[in-house]
Amino acid sequence: MGNLVAVLAVCERGDEVIMGTAGHTFLHEAGGVSALGGVVIHTIPNQEDGSLALENIERAMRDPGDYHEPISRMLIIENTQNACGGKALSADYMHSVGLKAAELGLYFHVDGARIFNAAVALKTPAATLVKSADSVTFCLSKGLCAPIGSVLCGGKQFIERARRIRKLLGGGMRQAGIIAAAGIVALETMVERLEADHVRANRLAEGLSEIAGIQLTKGSPNTNMVFFSLNPNVGLDNGSLIAEMKARGVLINDTSEGEIRLVTHNDIDDLAIEHCLKALREIVS
Repeated sequence: MGNLVAVLAVCERGDEVIMGTAGHTFLHEAGGVSALGGVVIHTIPNQEDGSLALENIERAMRDPGDYHEPISRMLIIENTQNACGGKALSADYMHSVGLKAAELGLYFHVDGARIFNAAVALKTPAATLVKSADSVTFCLSKGLCAPIGSVLCGGKQFIERARRIRKLLGGGMRQAGIIAAAGIVALETMVERLEADHVRANRLAEGLSEIAGIQLTKGSPNTNMVFFSLNPNVGLDNGSLIAEMKARGVLINDTSEGEIRLVTHNDIDDLAIEHCLKALREIVS
């Protein structure tokens, strides 16, 4: 809802928002910006590192004088980039995107669902990563461990409009204090511990690389995500692997690209990593 509210707060019906082909708003948000806002999605390819090439952003711009075309209004960058493997985009890149968006007259929104993972991985304050953005949304309920909630940040007028749109979408809550309390705990106590998730993702990837029949993909590990695929000669499909792992007490899922995604978090300790690797060795080998 954070990304949807941001788009609806900025764009009029028929406007266009530019984002990556692997962007979460494009792939995993039910087409909400189009269905509810009448906003056109213009995708450009994500590079291998998760970024959008500046020249492709510029190339995607519509001619504002051509009334046959929608109006390019907004740019969304995702950091970390989930579908590209959980890759963190550097402060220099984010700043260059901000400059390019300003030059082109685009509103720059950051889908920062895991922006604190990027900050910890890059050893850079989250505020630095989004300094050039007009708005950012981030999740309290992923690595930061709160039970629910996301936060949308931006300028005063933007937030005033966003509050109205959130209400329109059914997201207004009178009893939000208990959610906010958990969110404050998350922000104050859970950011630094994200490094432990990244260390465990590295250990998981190391163990996977030693199992014949498993191939790490998307440059894994990145931040707290590990992607892998099964070699064809294993004679095992993803569905069977998922079922076998579940029987051993390990829940995993595959992606639309036929890979398996593993994500470490606060509830995954060292013993859980070793249990996961042991189960995979038994099944695949």
